[in-house]
Amino acid sequence: MRRSVAITLALAVALAVLAILVILPFWWVMSSSVKATSEIVSTSPTMFPRSFTLEHFEKLLGGSDFPRFLFNSVIVSLASMALTVAFAVLAGYAFFRLRFPGRDLLYRAILLAYAFPGIVVLTPLYGMMSAAGLIDNPLALVIVNVTFAVPFAIWMMRAFLAAVPVEIEEAARLDGASRLIVLRRIVLPLIAPGVASVAIFAFVSSWTEYLFASVLIQTDAHKTIPVGLAGIIGQYQVDWGLMLAGATITTLPVLALFAVIGRYFVAGLTAGAIK
Repeated sequence: MRRSVAITLALAVALAVLAILVILPFWWVMSSSVKATSEIVSTSPTMFPRSFTLEHFEKLLGGSDFPRFLFNSVIVSLASMALTVAFAVLAGYAFFRLRFPGRDLLYRAILLAYAFPGIVVLTPLYGMMSAAGLIDNPLALVIVNVTFAVPFAIWMMRAFLAAVPVEIEEAARLDGASRLIVLRRIVLPLIAPGVASVAIFAFVSSWTEYLFASVLIQTDAHKTIPVGLAGIIGQYQVDWGLMLAGATITTLPVLALFAVIGRYFVAGLTAGAIK
């Protein structure tokens, strides 16, 4: 009995420490974004703001190109997320439900493509995008984001598709349903947690991507938040209030996405762990 209580207490303490380590950086950024500059750079940091000001947000939204960067990031991330989900669902269903020549070889080749670091393929990708006339075009970022996200997303779908009994699909096929109808009306509702997991993964990956965005995009009109915010910080000589305000706003779309489909994402993590 005492051992059980001790284990429970130890787990509770470990979870509390983990929660603090995860939440504390977010709290520090958000609370500091409304502090006066003097308080931010003070040698005696405070957990709660002694002063309250919105000057950093006003300067960021009214005196810089940050709203344009935010708009570009939203468009690129949503497009990348939608295409990644579509490709992952269709390709995952084909790989794990259909039999065709070269299936295993193609599946391994796709996973192998995910193993290469982005810096290795940066130069050839730049040459390809330049030949296609896509330099300084947000479409180039969408293509790159989808290319790197789909292999892992297909692998993520494997556990969820494996949890769907084949007999359900066979019964629908006997009733005359086509493969696409079976996928849309039967399989998709059953793998909703997996689709949500892929969607969040694709969105966050696109939202935080910096390497290719810094090379393929050259004008402020098409920059995304990671690249644009880095330029703003340099422009204002590392204005910490400006940077913290930008970081705070940057987290809001991700939090909104989690609020909308977060419950499916949690179910997806559980299902993936079991399978």
